[in-house]
Amino acid sequence: MNQTEIVNIFTKKTLALTFVLSAAAMAFAQEKAGITGMIVNKQNQPVPYASVTFSNKANKSLSDAVLTDEKGQYKLELAPGNYDITVEAIDYKKSIVNKNIAGAGNIGALSIQPEATTSIDGKTQEIQGVVITAAATKPYKVELDKRTYDPSQDIVSKGGNLQDVLSNVPSVSVDTDGTVSMRGSSNVRFLINGKPSALLGIDDGANALQSIPADQIDRIEVITNPSSKFEASGTAGILNIILKKSKKTGFNGSVIGTLGYLPQTNLNANLNWRKGNFTWFLNGGGGYRESKNTTRTDDFFTNAAKSSDLVTRNQDSETKSKNNNYNASAGIVYDISEKTSVNASGTVRTFDSENIGNIDYKYSYFTDPNSVSNRSTFGTNNNLAFQGDFGLDHKFDDKGQNLSLSLSLQRSRSYNDTNINETQNGAFLLNNIVNQNTINKSVIGKADYELPIGDNSKLEAGYRIDINTNDYSNEVFQSTVQAPTLSFLKPYTYDATYKETFNAFYLQFKSKIGKLGYQLGVRDELSRVDINYQNLDPTKPLLATTKNYNNLFPSVYLSYEFAKDNQLLVNYTRRIDRPRSFFMIPNPNYNDNQNIFDGNINLNPSYVDSFEFGYSISKKKFTINPTLYYRHQTDDTKMLVFNLKETYLDANLVERERIVSHTKPINLGTDDRFGLDLNFNWDATSWLKFLGNVDLFGYNTKGSTLYDTFDKDGKPIQAVADFNGKGFSTRARLSSTIKVDKTFSFQVQGFYRGAQNTAYQDRKDMYAINFGASKTIWKGDGTLAFNVQDIFNTRSMRSTTYTANSVRDSYMQWQPRQFSVSLTYRFKQGEKVEQPKRKKDINSNATGDDQQVPM
Repeated sequence: MNQTEIVNIFTKKTLALTFVLSAAAMAFAQEKAGITGMIVNKQNQPVPYASVTFSNKANKSLSDAVLTDEKGQYKLELAPGNYDITVEAIDYKKSIVNKNIAGAGNIGALSIQPEATTSIDGKTQEIQGVVITAAATKPYKVELDKRTYDPSQDIVSKGGNLQDVLSNVPSVSVDTDGTVSMRGSSNVRFLINGKPSALLGIDDGANALQSIPADQIDRIEVITNPSSKFEASGTAGILNIILKKSKKTGFNGSVIGTLGYLPQTNLNANLNWRKGNFTWFLNGGGGYRESKNTTRTDDFFTNAAKSSDLVTRNQDSETKSKNNNYNASAGIVYDISEKTSVNASGTVRTFDSENIGNIDYKYSYFTDPNSVSNRSTFGTNNNLAFQGDFGLDHKFDDKGQNLSLSLSLQRSRSYNDTNINETQNGAFLLNNIVNQNTINKSVIGKADYELPIGDNSKLEAGYRIDINTNDYSNEVFQSTVQAPTLSFLKPYTYDATYKETFNAFYLQFKSKIGKLGYQLGVRDELSRVDINYQNLDPTKPLLATTKNYNNLFPSVYLSYEFAKDNQLLVNYTRRIDRPRSFFMIPNPNYNDNQNIFDGNINLNPSYVDSFEFGYSISKKKFTINPTLYYRHQTDDTKMLVFNLKETYLDANLVERERIVSHTKPINLGTDDRFGLDLNFNWDATSWLKFLGNVDLFGYNTKGSTLYDTFDKDGKPIQAVADFNGKGFSTRARLSSTIKVDKTFSFQVQGFYRGAQNTAYQDRKDMYAINFGASKTIWKGDGTLAFNVQDIFNTRSMRSTTYTANSVRDSYMQWQPRQFSVSLTYRFKQGEKVEQPKRKKDINSNATGDDQQVPM
């Protein structure tokens, strides 16, 4: 089945499902009457954006809800009957009245009373927490423990995926190989709706980020210094991806299709239905994408004493990939009563790819200056992930005493098969067949409790258990000119199991004294890691190790509000960097016999103490948030690069020596990061807006170790790997959006990352410029968007790495310039209904890692 057939079938199925669900929603409709009304305060002034709920006394399925507009007015259609009308609004007391609705018409104005702490005009005079919220049109807002980014105004990433969106998020960087980092550190923890997710697959790879459509993302929470309520993993911080969930009554949704080059097609649908006590949603889609990865590496070795020794090695590599991905999520929420609701959801994701790679090695010998070898690869990958989520939310009262319980069951498996052929000077040298299967299973259970204490304080407590198991099975077959029959390459054929169990308890207290707000918390995590590794080589024994940790992770947040939307924020947290599972498998993979990654079963977690000192000003047209930060990391994980010699038989059965480069993670020394992270948003005019981020940072890395290598005469020695280094660098991003008219806008975005140097590596600077345009059509029901990523094709990584006996120059471009066009169609029924918001306490946290949010 070719690409076109796949897209056509998926398109037909999506549209058919849309029509079926639309018909089902209409079947529930009854004869209704148009009702209008208004909500006012005691001064008879309109109350905008109040929630008005009509509960039918005889039949709950006829109930409905609506949100008042900016003039305090509302309208909806109701079946005649007797209704309890509940009105709720921020800073106002909840009001319930009963009315009998006999037919169409205006039911008049309903008056609500302000809270006791509000002023006569209904506007609050007390400190509304430490939340500094930008206007609804602004792309991000600053809160005490996080920043929330809204991608809906990001024209450049329309029709793209999560990786495209992350490339535009302030304080976040995406390298050319898909690695995501925050403030220069790649130890980022990803969450989906507040918890780890099978959507991201195993080890949060770049392929997984590309499988989540941008259209399904509601917002991204950037948590640079997470509180004790969040899991302690991720020393760089947490990226919490909140997926869309409609708040509109009736049946509504959207469909978006994308075409692009490098060849790219996507089709995604978001469907929702809300009626009475029952809500369901269905999000699904699929796509086809091609990518191209180019790498050039030049190694210069100093062991030139013997004429037979290798002097230089030039490596040119190009990998082309084709992949298909599909995902679907479905869920329900049922309100058992006004205070209790249950939810359940399920997710499935598939990812298939084909990869064709070619690596050309040119060796420079004194006696044989024209030796050339070629290593060609053909690989396939199949990944399938499932996830089921279940939850219960109960409100003990209307004052904020809540209990949330949740359970998440996840399973993902990955099959990777690679065929490798190597020739030397055109003659056969060797053939490898690599089969690697990985299965990941996770169980996550959580309980969270909130207890308000008085008007200004709140106590939060919770428990969480994580059980994660990774099963690895790796087979490597090899045939050579010396042994032409395929047989196991024993050092790289193994079975391994990696299991980690975490039990976590947290306690957090929030309060305020005058204009000073504070939040104190502590988290206790009991961790157990079990690793079993069995190599096929009978001379190597079974490796089994168990690691137990019990760590306390405190957090302290302080805020002082000088004036409204003018606030000082100070915080401290302690975090942990747990090694990735495949870092601890002795021989995790085998794809290139001259560039080997060695796992380290003795690798331990590293710890970081993180401090932030920030200030935030948010005005109608301007928001600025400068933050000074300092992070001190101990037992830092560093990548040791070293070279070893091995002998082999060439195509003419002549014994030769070659140099094999190894990379191994080790715990070593410390790493200090400090800098100024500046985010700003400026609505310069009604038609011109700017969003920017500048990170000026310094680094000081310490650590050195001995390792085995060889000297200039080819003799084995121990050399010193020096990781000591310090310096200063920059990262910057600026987006400018120009609104031509009410229906047409375009956006230009620039990115720059400055050079960065350490004792063992010099990394060159990098920049890129993107462009996007968006046009609203069909009276607001449609959007046509076009974008170009990396207009000048400059987004590439260049570096020079130094070892005791070599210098390596590297160039890498993960993806060349690409462009796409997308079309979105929205079909909707009913009005948007926001859930009533409680008055925010001083350290309000909208979505924590340990708070259940249905998928």
